[in-house]
Amino acid sequence: MTASAPRSPVTGGSVITYASGRAVQVAAAALRDKILAFASRRLEIDVGDLELADGVVRPKGTPERGLSLAEIGAALDGFSTDFEPLEAQGGTVPPTLAPLTAAHLVHVRVDRETGVVEIPRYVIAQDVGRALNPALVEGQLHGGAVQGIGWALHESMVFDETGQLLTGTFLDYALPTATDAPDIETILVEVPSAEGPYGARGVGEGPVCGAAAAVANAVTAATGARYRELPMTAPRIWRGLAGRERG
Repeated sequence: MTASAPRSPVTGGSVITYASGRAVQVAAAALRDKILAFASRRLEIDVGDLELADGVVRPKGTPERGLSLAEIGAALDGFSTDFEPLEAQGGTVPPTLAPLTAAHLVHVRVDRETGVVEIPRYVIAQDVGRALNPALVEGQLHGGAVQGIGWALHESMVFDETGQLLTGTFLDYALPTATDAPDIETILVEVPSAEGPYGARGVGEGPVCGAAAAVANAVTAATGARYRELPMTAPRIWRGLAGRERG
C-alpha cells in the first residue's frame, strides 16, 4: 500500500525485469559499496584498492588477505561493531522508458466456405535489448503472440441491449487453446538499452500489440477483404467474403 511503502510501477507488462530489475540493481550496488567500505576499514586498505570476486573482498594483487562475505556478515551482527548494518534501503530509478521494436510475419489459411482462419506459422523478430534469460524471453514472445491471436480471432466482451455482459465466464469468452496456437518462430534482436538493467528492455507488449494487426493484414492479403473490427470471427470473415463476392 502507498501508506506503508514507496510508489512502485503498475502491475503490467515489462515491469519486473525492466522496471523493478533496475531498482534491484541500484540497491545491490549500494549494498556492494557498504561491503567494500567495511572491508576497507577492517583491512586498512583504500576502497579503490579492493575488489569483490568469488564471494571474497580482497586487496588487488594480494588476494590471500581477503575477507569472505560470510566473515563480513558474521562481523556485522549488530552488537560487536558500530558499522552500519548491511542493508539496502531500496533502490529508486527515474521512470524512463526503453522503447522496443517488433516485427510480425503471419501465414494464414482462410476457408471461404466457413470463414474459419487457421494460422500455420508465425514469426516474431523483436529488439529485446539484452536477453538476460533467452528461454524466458522466447516464452514471453510465444505467450504474447498467442494472446494477440486471441484478440484478433476469438476474444470479445459482448453486452446485451441493457449493458449486461454476456461473456463473463470462460464458458462464453473464447480464448485460444493449444490447438489454436501456431508454430511460432522467435528472432531475438539484441540492441542493449542504456536504461535497462544490463541492457535489457521490456519484452511484454511487443508480441501482443502487433499480433492483431499482423493477422488482419494477412487475412486481407489472403482474401482481398479488409476487416476493421475485432475479433475477426468466422461469421464476420464469411460475411465480409460474401459481401465482396456479391459486390
